[in-house]
Amino acid sequence: MFEGFRLDRIDAGEATINIRIAGDGPPVLLLHGYPQTHVMWHLVAPQLAQKFTVICADLRGYGDSSKPPSATDHEPYSKRAMARDMVAMMRASGFERFHVVGHDRGGRVAYRMALDHPDHVESLAVLDIVPTGEMFRRADMAFGLGYWHWFFLAQHHDLPERVIAANTDGFFFHRGRDVFTPEAMAEYKRCYDDPAAIHAMCEDYRAGASYDFEADEQDRAAGRRISCPLLALWGTRGHMPQWYDVLQVWRDWADDVRGHGIDCGHYLAEEAPEATTEALLSFLARRG
Repeated sequence: MFEGFRLDRIDAGEATINIRIAGDGPPVLLLHGYPQTHVMWHLVAPQLAQKFTVICADLRGYGDSSKPPSATDHEPYSKRAMARDMVAMMRASGFERFHVVGHDRGGRVAYRMALDHPDHVESLAVLDIVPTGEMFRRADMAFGLGYWHWFFLAQHHDLPERVIAANTDGFFFHRGRDVFTPEAMAEYKRCYDDPAAIHAMCEDYRAGASYDFEADEQDRAAGRRISCPLLALWGTRGHMPQWYDVLQVWRDWADDVRGHGIDCGHYLAEEAPEATTEALLSFLARRG
C-alpha cells in the first residue's frame, strides 16, 4: 500500500501527527474516519498524487499519531483541537493553504477547520456526513438505532472502554469487513487494539456530544458560514440519504455547495474508490 509515499511524524505543538505524503502540485489533506486510520485512503491517494501533493494524516488519538491526555470538558478530543493539529502540521510541512477532504470523523474535523481557519482552507470535501450539531438536533429513533455507537461511546469513562477492550474484534467492524482489503483491516486492528486508542476514540465521541455540539450550535446561532467551495459525497446505500437532504443541510452552512451520492455504503473510499476518486479529481481540478 502507498507505493511512493513516505512516512513522517510532524510535531504540531499539541500533538505529534503521523502522515504519509507523496506527489507534486497543490496540497490536498486527506482525513480519515472512525475507527480507521489514514490507511483508508490507500486506494484513492495514489491516484490523487498524480496531480496533487497528497498528505494523509492520522487524527490525534488514532493510528500512530500521539494520544494527548483527556480532560473533563473533552476539549482535547474536540474537532476544534484536531483542526488546530492539522493546520499546524500542514504549516510545518510547508503548506499554508490547502484543500481538505474528510470522511466521517475526519469530515467533522475538516468542516471545523473551514469554519475556524478559513484562511488556510482552499476547498472542502466531506464524505458521508452532515454537521454534528444537525445530527444531534434532528435525532430521532431511526438515528438512535442506526448510529447507536454515538450514544454508547459518549458514555462516561470507563464503561465503553471496558466493554470494547473485552472484545475489540467483536465491537469494531462487527459486520461488513468484506469491504476492506486484508492489508487495511490488519492495520485497523493493529491500531484499535491499543487501549490508549480505544480511550481516545471514546473521548472523540464524548467531545462530539458536548464540546463539538455546542461549537456548532454557537456557529449556527451566530450565522457563521463556510466560505470556501464545498463538495458533499455520500453513500446511497447508507443512512445519510434516508435521514437527510444532504445538499440542503450543507447549504444551510456553506455558500457554495455541490455534490452527489455514490452507489455504496458508508466507506466510500474503500467501497467505491474509482467513483470517489473521480468525484474528488473533478472537484479539485477546478480549484487546483
